[in-house]
Amino acid sequence: MFTRADLDDAVTIVHATMPPTPQYRWPLLCERLGLDAWVKHENMTPTGAFKVRGGLVYVERLKARAPAVRHLVSATRGNHGQSIALAGVRAGLEVTIFVPHGNSPAKNRAMRAWGATLIEAGEDFDEAKLAAEDFATEHGAHLVPSFHADLVCGVATYALELFTAAPPLDAVYVPIGMGSGLSAVTMTRDLLGLATEVVCVTVEGAPAFAQSFASGVACVGPAARTFADGMATRAPVQAVVDLARRGGVRVATVADAQVADAMRVYFEDTRQVIEGAGAAPLAALMQERAAMRGKRAAVIACGGNVDTALFAQVLAGATPQPF
Repeated sequence: MFTRADLDDAVTIVHATMPPTPQYRWPLLCERLGLDAWVKHENMTPTGAFKVRGGLVYVERLKARAPAVRHLVSATRGNHGQSIALAGVRAGLEVTIFVPHGNSPAKNRAMRAWGATLIEAGEDFDEAKLAAEDFATEHGAHLVPSFHADLVCGVATYALELFTAAPPLDAVYVPIGMGSGLSAVTMTRDLLGLATEVVCVTVEGAPAFAQSFASGVACVGPAARTFADGMATRAPVQAVVDLARRGGVRVATVADAQVADAMRVYFEDTRQVIEGAGAAPLAALMQERAAMRGKRAAVIACGGNVDTALFAQVLAGATPQPF
């Protein structure tokens, strides 16, 4: 999907806009888990999530290969949309983003603030995606997919930062939405020749990827029901399934209640606000702490964009209702 030269080029593009994000070893978290735990803080990007890296690289390379493009269209639950809005508007392009009805108000406001036109359509991400495809065809706009080699290459810059800054890792836990993060970490590990185990974290309410991984064939799952909206997808990408199986990835599944607990742990032990998808890797590591005791593991805190009201519920000890 990308070479080391492609990755080095992506680093130049990304770091022209933002510095590397930190990877911290939090002592209270290590004490709680009984292992050497490192957190990659992708909640500390300009958009509050890792997706900005992919957006920057995608738009920069699109300008080079298709300079006539003037209008970008995409679908999102929020973080991907913010990345395309930031990168597209800065490049002088019109950006239209489709979200499902009932999407996060905070993420909707952020996408508008970055300059995107927001359109609500469908009951979930996959229905919003179909509406975006129809709109792009009707208006002659460029459809930005949710999964693309340039998006993955941009996201892989965080994996390169982590692997080169942290001590050797026994495992890294990555959440799965459409799969750019999982693909990026797995490919970067292989490019660097590391033996780190990659653990793909899924959530019970969105079982499509776990089912597809088990069978080897990407299959459309039932409606995704989870408050971790960044993981609420039901149509996996076959290329991600293939890469994960070929790369020896292991799948771990957590429940929404465990995700909410991990969000509370993040706040208690690190004073960081982490959204559901970003907390899912920690939830999986907490679930596996006995097997991982004494080892060194990293978790990807992929974003911190959580609505205030929802986060208040979590801090009060509740598990929010699925979207």
